[in-house]
Amino acid sequence: MKRRDLTTWTLDELVGRFEEICIAQDQAIFDDKTAKFNRLYAKMDEVSEELCRRGPEARRALMRLYGHSNMQLRVQAAKSSYGAAPVEARACLQRVVDSRFMPQALHAGMSIAALDDGTSMLS
Repeated sequence: MKRRDLTTWTLDELVGRFEEICIAQDQAIFDDKTAKFNRLYAKMDEVSEELCRRGPEARRALMRLYGHSNMQLRVQAAKSSYGAAPVEARACLQRVVDSRFMPQALHAGMSIAALDDGTSMLS
């Protein structure tokens, strides 16, 4: 598949694509399809990098996904927007932890622990 030039996409298109990818990641986790998850993660990273390139306001656009019903999407949106909205992103991660919805609650908890001990790569 040909890689698309994300620099030409609107902010809404990028957020929509991020949402689609994360929901597909959730299905890959459920189906135990690690290779597919990894490919989707790389695609999500491309979208996240484009949002980062556009600055904090673009990254904060992911905050609209914090209340989505899909926990995988919530975790990834919070992690990808943390540098632009740390208080809100951490609160989103904590809500996922509090939900005890696995495996995302574990992933969110590990992200919070890494923030607390200074080993987090979130920025």
